[in-house]
Amino acid sequence: MFQQRNPATGETGDSFPELDADAIEQRIARAAAAYAEWRLTPVAERAALLSAIGDRFEANRDRLAAIATFEMGKTLGSAKAEVDKCIAAFRHYAEHGPAMLEERRIDLGDGKAAAARWYPLGPVLAIMPWNFPYWQVVRFMAPTLLAGNVGLLKHASNVPGTAQAIEDMVREAGGADGLFQNLHIPSSAVGAIIDDPRVAAVTLTGSEGAGIQVAERAGRNLKKVVLELGGSDPFIVMPSADIEQAARVAVTARIQNAGQSCICAKRMIVHADVYDRFRERFLAGMKAVRVGDPTADGTDMGPLSSEQGLKDIREQVERAKAAGATVSSVGDAPDGPGWYYPPTVLEDVPLDEEIAREEFFGPVAMLFRAADIDEAIRIANDVPFGLGSSIWTTDAAEQERLTRDLEAGMVAINAMLASDPKAPFGGVKRSGHGRELSSHGLHEFMNLKTVMLDQASPAATE
Repeated sequence: MFQQRNPATGETGDSFPELDADAIEQRIARAAAAYAEWRLTPVAERAALLSAIGDRFEANRDRLAAIATFEMGKTLGSAKAEVDKCIAAFRHYAEHGPAMLEERRIDLGDGKAAAARWYPLGPVLAIMPWNFPYWQVVRFMAPTLLAGNVGLLKHASNVPGTAQAIEDMVREAGGADGLFQNLHIPSSAVGAIIDDPRVAAVTLTGSEGAGIQVAERAGRNLKKVVLELGGSDPFIVMPSADIEQAARVAVTARIQNAGQSCICAKRMIVHADVYDRFRERFLAGMKAVRVGDPTADGTDMGPLSSEQGLKDIREQVERAKAAGATVSSVGDAPDGPGWYYPPTVLEDVPLDEEIAREEFFGPVAMLFRAADIDEAIRIANDVPFGLGSSIWTTDAAEQERLTRDLEAGMVAINAMLASDPKAPFGGVKRSGHGRELSSHGLHEFMNLKTVMLDQASPAATE
């Protein structure tokens, strides 16, 4: 049984029954049957369905946001913004996706030609996390459906209502039976689904450990897999930067979603010449964050999503202190029920300690001093992750150097890193592989088929 539980109050909500083996089999069979028809559906009709799903999200915006806030504790304002982002993704792929699927002609010389065409693969299993419970799903779902594939969703166990609501939106928009199905299943049931020959591919957003397990299982089955895993993103500040703005954005980048985001800025790496100025403003900003009821106006940050998450972040901070780090700033968190943790800044974290390379999935920032750009790059790259990064400098040469040398899949220049349906999203190193969003995300789960054209056909000479 999957039970809703409010991380701000401990209050329970609806419960959802766990699927048994027979029910899972029925859903996979429905997915296979739906794919047999959906793959032949004209692209324009697929795009029309995406538009209709976006309309359902828009019509249910407030209700969908309230479900996410109740289940995982994000502020109501950020939950509404997340739903809006989903709507934008559906409309982006509905409008621009068909052009991304147009064939590409290739001149082979000597009057010969070929075509590169995109075709779907089949049912795609998505294993998704709770931190952005709508957006994480939609950024896989929208391109998957447009491609002619169908979706099977294994969502995080603490957001069962969100998972069900997404399936409801597809059905209400006119999606065929089996086109997109939510699976209320434990993690232990995932392996058998990956093994099933009717499931063509797997995508996972989650922890490094979960990514390793899924990649191993998919590899044994020679199935395509896309992984978006953890991150310990650097936020590099150089002397030419607007320090006031950089410090303000750094606070937002660290405490957004209570620090529970793979692309949150987690390590502030600041040039020695401006370290003290940045530090003063950043610490003041972290102390001023308003932590409390996520449904209340004016709240900047709600609770962590789970009691285990709270235990984990407390344990990491204690290990950092034991290694020699200094707690330089601690904001306020409400007393009473709820899994709240105050915004916290750690300084003097020894670079040779493992804790300096870990991901803090909560509102804890590490602040490092760098003597020059070379040291800033060394500190930034000295982690197993390579998801995103943010660089703050107005020097064009520094911008080019940092963009080139940072080991990351994404770089934001003088801005907070954020995902966008129009831009590819993903990382390198132990942050995973493959890309989501944009045309690259659309093509990840498609068969790029080369067609050597019949030279006698009029179509070959157009």
